[in-house]
Amino acid sequence: MKTIKGPAIFLAQFMDDKPPFDTLDNLCKWASNLGYKGIQIPTTDTRLIDLEKAAKSQTYADEIKGTINSYGLEITELSTHIQGQLVAVHPAHDLMFDVFAPDRLKGKPKERTAWAVQQLKYAAEASQRLKINVHATFSGSLLWPMMHPWPQQPKGLVKEGFKELAERWKPILNAFDNAGVDVCYEVHPVEDIHDGDTFERFLAATGNHKRVNILYDPSHFVLQQLDYIAFIDHYKEFIKAFHVKDSEFNPTGKKGAFGGYNDWKDRAGRYRSPGDGQVDFKTIFSKLTEYGCDVWAVLEWECVIKSAEQGAREGAPFINKHIIEATTKAFDDFAGGSQTDEAYLRRILGI
Repeated sequence: MKTIKGPAIFLAQFMDDKPPFDTLDNLCKWASNLGYKGIQIPTTDTRLIDLEKAAKSQTYADEIKGTINSYGLEITELSTHIQGQLVAVHPAHDLMFDVFAPDRLKGKPKERTAWAVQQLKYAAEASQRLKINVHATFSGSLLWPMMHPWPQQPKGLVKEGFKELAERWKPILNAFDNAGVDVCYEVHPVEDIHDGDTFERFLAATGNHKRVNILYDPSHFVLQQLDYIAFIDHYKEFIKAFHVKDSEFNPTGKKGAFGGYNDWKDRAGRYRSPGDGQVDFKTIFSKLTEYGCDVWAVLEWECVIKSAEQGAREGAPFINKHIIEATTKAFDDFAGGSQTDEAYLRRILGI
């Protein structure tokens, strides 16, 4: 068994033009004062990190790490959720996902994909320089528009989609392998990797690449009505990153999993701040500890009701309350059950 590390916080939802959310220094001071011990860093905002520079300059990487460490914090993972999404975009989503691309690449899907792939390769090198051995990202999606099969999917379409997705990711995965870093895909709706079956399809399509792993976020499974506890039993050896985010699912006679095109607050499935939804974090922390999953517990704030500031304030003590210090001895050791002498054991058995 292994004690989960934490608490940590994902900075993506907190970036702003106003202090303390405007610079790496200010955010580190803020997070440290709230009791966090780690930060997960999005890599699309150069106020936090210049990804290409971190990939190419050990001096710069050391400066970033030194700044963060000076506040008593560690980097849990770099995040390329946005760039990972852009590795694979179905044409139906091209225009909307262009919002995440540099201006020079808008309207140029092939060039945008090439940029995203290079960003991931930079992330591999930067992680190595920062001495981080796990990375957080999205898989992107070529198949999501075909998720509900109407018109009926042509035979072989899904297989072909995962084959193409894997071909795009294999060079990236090889770069991470060279850097000694595991790629943790957040299992998430709208991504081609959105549940256990799709994770297995992707893993198989990559030839069971050893760097393919999972960022576990139970909130997305509640919205899918997937058993998020049993998911840990199935994929414990792949879970190497962990988002602490809550959610709730309250279907009515008018709406269910698809949400009726409503705004988030009016959907049956809604993201909530940890402790305010339906996720059984007590069992999750127990399972992850029992299985020895070597993860940071990283708060991801996404709530339709509670403010980001309150969510962050409450997040560190919530995670601390759930972290289990893994025992190093059996509770009944005092009873003498550790005797292993063969003659003694045979006497007990009467042989």
